[in-house]
Amino acid sequence: MEKTVLVGIITNEQGYEKSRDYLEELEFLTLTAGGYVNKIFTQKLNNPNPKTFIGEGKINEIRDYIKDHEVKTVIFDDELSATQERNISKIFNCKILDRTNLILDIFAQRAKTSYAKTQVELAQCQYLLPRLKGMWTHLERQKGGIGMRGPGETEIETDRRIVRNKISLLKEKIKSIDKQMHVQRGNRGKLVRVAIVGYTNVGKSTLMNLLCKSKVFAEDKLFATLDTTVRKLVIGNLPFLISDTVGFIRKLPTQLVESFKSTLDEVREADLLLHVVDITHSNFEEHKESVEKILSEINSLNKPTLLVFNKIDNYKALEIEEDDLITEKTKLHNSLDEWKQTWMGQLGDNVIFISAIEKSNIDELKKLLYSKVREIHVTRFPYNNFLYPEIT
Repeated sequence: MEKTVLVGIITNEQGYEKSRDYLEELEFLTLTAGGYVNKIFTQKLNNPNPKTFIGEGKINEIRDYIKDHEVKTVIFDDELSATQERNISKIFNCKILDRTNLILDIFAQRAKTSYAKTQVELAQCQYLLPRLKGMWTHLERQKGGIGMRGPGETEIETDRRIVRNKISLLKEKIKSIDKQMHVQRGNRGKLVRVAIVGYTNVGKSTLMNLLCKSKVFAEDKLFATLDTTVRKLVIGNLPFLISDTVGFIRKLPTQLVESFKSTLDEVREADLLLHVVDITHSNFEEHKESVEKILSEINSLNKPTLLVFNKIDNYKALEIEEDDLITEKTKLHNSLDEWKQTWMGQLGDNVIFISAIEKSNIDELKKLLYSKVREIHVTRFPYNNFLYPEIT
């Protein structure tokens, strides 16, 4: 496993707790990509340094640590500009990655179909284009004057043209695949479509496998699913389609949302969304908001949605000792029953608590899913509603 160190900053907008949560997520991303985190560095700054992202003192501290521990890679929690990346790599003299680059690398590992590979390649090229200059440092001249004028600039221009041409070709390829997929989706007829959405690693594929008895790849790692899987599911005697989609993540790079637009078409064309949330995560409410933000970007936030809180078998509330008079009660101390009394309780039959691994409440989920799909089906086919009795 590759030795890495992580670097994050604490700002006015991103406090200590939030920063720690982001870095934990970055550590999980690093593990998924095949790296081992040696140490995590943080620095409190009002704004990131435009030249080196972090302050000079912290840069020197990290540089000494890298030398002493033979660290191969440094990963930053935020997206670095081309200038920052170039300056930092000169100081550290090792591989520099940012969150975007790491996510792209995981996507490249996970992409199985030609379509997913094309989408990842497009995102990588768009990320690479402004950063090409740093790759031509071996052609830089230390001094000007006679005999010191090199071909560096023309080489960069050539490369930029190659990358731009590649981006155009990949966009054309994606357009033609989009057409095919649109036809494919059209061939599915008038069946009601349900899409499983949610943050990465919340159990979407596990739930899909449980409902459809299928074998979708599911693993306790981030972005185990990249290719959308569609299955036909029959509950009672009512058939409908259900699709498992790519998970969302905070600070998702814009070029990834762009290049994965067509994967998100499954969500855009769905009639009902199953929004899966991992209730055991301390920041699950923020995860839910991140997913809703991306759904609003693709105009899918107002679709009928069933909120599924998963992993209830692992949920443990923090306890306060009876004689503890100092600790204040926070959301982390809420039991499941207390959570059900909050905003969750106001959602009525649009919310359910399950465990996909332990198969708890799955029958209730199926009943709820049946009634939601039946509602949509009956409005579409008003004359055959007698075929699908209500399950009580």
